[in-house]
Amino acid sequence: MKIIGVAACTSGIAHTYIAKEKIVKAAQALGHTATIETQGTIGTEDELTPEEIKAADVVIIAADIKIGGRERFKGKKIVEVPTSMVIKAPKGLIKKIEEELKK
Repeated sequence: MKIIGVAACTSGIAHTYIAKEKIVKAAQALGHTATIETQGTIGTEDELTPEEIKAADVVIIAADIKIGGRERFKGKKIVEVPTSMVIKAPKGLIKKIEEELKK
């Protein structure tokens, strides 16, 4: 499964990067790929390309604030969760997404 997403917290510092790292590591551990863009006080980093978005099976938006550029994901399966959920149980989240995509 190809996972893309956006991580963003209220301050745009710690939780944003922790959430990104947790998603990427959990995806790899479960045999998937994940590319996560971060949005925060220093702006957007690792911005998703149109090619990455097109190839994605699912979009995870791990955010505690409104993210920018959401319209890019039109037509994609989007899962929205707070950053705390991704930080606490990233593998559980990805396993739940796997089950939903099988339906």
